[in-house]
Amino acid sequence: MLKSFFSSLSRDLGIDLGTCSILVYVKDKGIVIDEPSVVALNTRTDQILAVGKDAQKMIGKTPHYIEAIKPLDRGIISDFEVTEKMLKYFVERIDRGTFGFMIRPRVVIGIPLDVTEVERKAVEDAVVAAGAREVFLVEKLMAAAIGARLPVQEPNASMVVDFGGGTTEIAVISLGGIVSWKSLHIAGNDLNNDIIQYARNEFNILLGEKVAEQVKIKIGSAIAETGEQMELRVRGRDLISGLPKEIIMTDGQIREALARSIRIIIDNIKATLEVTPPELVSDIYERGMVLTGGGALLKGIDKAIAKATQIPVQIADDPITCTVRGTGIIIETFDTLSAIVLPSTQQESAL
Repeated sequence: MLKSFFSSLSRDLGIDLGTCSILVYVKDKGIVIDEPSVVALNTRTDQILAVGKDAQKMIGKTPHYIEAIKPLDRGIISDFEVTEKMLKYFVERIDRGTFGFMIRPRVVIGIPLDVTEVERKAVEDAVVAAGAREVFLVEKLMAAAIGARLPVQEPNASMVVDFGGGTTEIAVISLGGIVSWKSLHIAGNDLNNDIIQYARNEFNILLGEKVAEQVKIKIGSAIAETGEQMELRVRGRDLISGLPKEIIMTDGQIREALARSIRIIIDNIKATLEVTPPELVSDIYERGMVLTGGGALLKGIDKAIAKATQIPVQIADDPITCTVRGTGIIIETFDTLSAIVLPSTQQESAL
């Protein structure tokens, strides 16, 4: 009864704490925050100057005493204090829109599949320090599957590939648990680096991260499709003269740059299928697999995977928000989905 009373007074949150962006779902309101996971810090005064989109604009443009920090690496907290301050900033921003007395929120937050107990505790501590009353952890990929409206609690296989910024996670889910899985440190950011490296090797030009990402979004693809060749003018620094330089890159060149990373991802999808029980593999061949995460928007990635695996592949609706929508569904229907939530590190140490 008391818990129900506190719940009615708190604004419970679902958080997707990603390498590239942080998304926050508020109970009964939906997604209210979608910002880059970047913090601008004045190293002289240890003062935070900007968070999210404002901080992202500063990347590569700051004087030596201002640092634009990405406090998450491969979905893991790499800078605890900065992550805590970033979370606190967003929680306080949500609280600004409330009136009257509010209890501190319960928070459901996604974590990677291969996270260690120390890393799990770091996430819990950062969220509690940011103002949470209780913290519930869920595997990001499970949350993504729930957000994609897959029947994860049924005795049928659901295969999900979550193609994020820092990691790509592949799993087969059945009866509310993960049966087989793989986690790769090859994802969206690595595709950007592939483009940077290709431009360096082929054109002797150094591109910035933002430019490489725009190239990937505009003309990047995983498989050649019929139609005329796409081109894009790209500006960077000439490695020989040190002066600004403009080149033209084609979609074929970008496919060549991305080919190795995409092949590794596909090989790991096959390897996950190889260790999946045959009864579940049969379900997957019938129902196909679902792609979530920002990387799912790479042109032709679904067709490339389908061609290599001979399994139907579909991209989830709004794949970028699948994980945070999944945490939101868990919040809204906690009694039904509480078995999917992982025990906290405090609970495990007490056992």
